[in-house]
Amino acid sequence: MSKKLFTPQEIEQLKQNEYVKSVSEKGITYTKEFKENFIMMSEKGKFPREIFEYYGFNVAMLGMQRVNSAAKHWKQAFKTQGPLGLDDSRTKNSGRPLKRELTIEEQLLRTQAELEVLKIENELLKKLRLMRKMLE
Repeated sequence: MSKKLFTPQEIEQLKQNEYVKSVSEKGITYTKEFKENFIMMSEKGKFPREIFEYYGFNVAMLGMQRVNSAAKHWKQAFKTQGPLGLDDSRTKNSGRPLKRELTIEEQLLRTQAELEVLKIENELLKKLRLMRKMLE
C-alpha cells in the first residue's frame, strides 16, 4: 500500500466520486464497476493515469504509485480469475466458518446468488468479446 495518507479534505473529495466504495486515510476501495471499466479501457490501450482521470480521480492526489499498483493488481486478478477476480474478497471471507449444516433454504439462497454471479460474469465476457471483435 502507498505511504501517502489522505487528509480529511481529500477523503471527503474521494467520497464524492461514485466509483469509490469506501475510503480511509490509508486506502481506497473502488467499486467493481470501476474495476471492470478499467479493465475494458486498459485492453483498448488506455494508460492507467488516463483511465483514472476519465473517471474523475485526481491522480496527483492519489499518487502514481497507487494508480499503477491498482492497475497491476486488477490486471493480474482479471487474467487469472476473470471478472470474479475483481470482486472485493474481503467481504466474502469475513467471520468464522459455519460449524452447522446449512438448511435447504440457505443452500438455495447461496446457489441462487452463485447463479446470479455467473450470469453477470457471462454478460461481461460477452461484452468483452464483442469489444475485441470491434477493435479487430
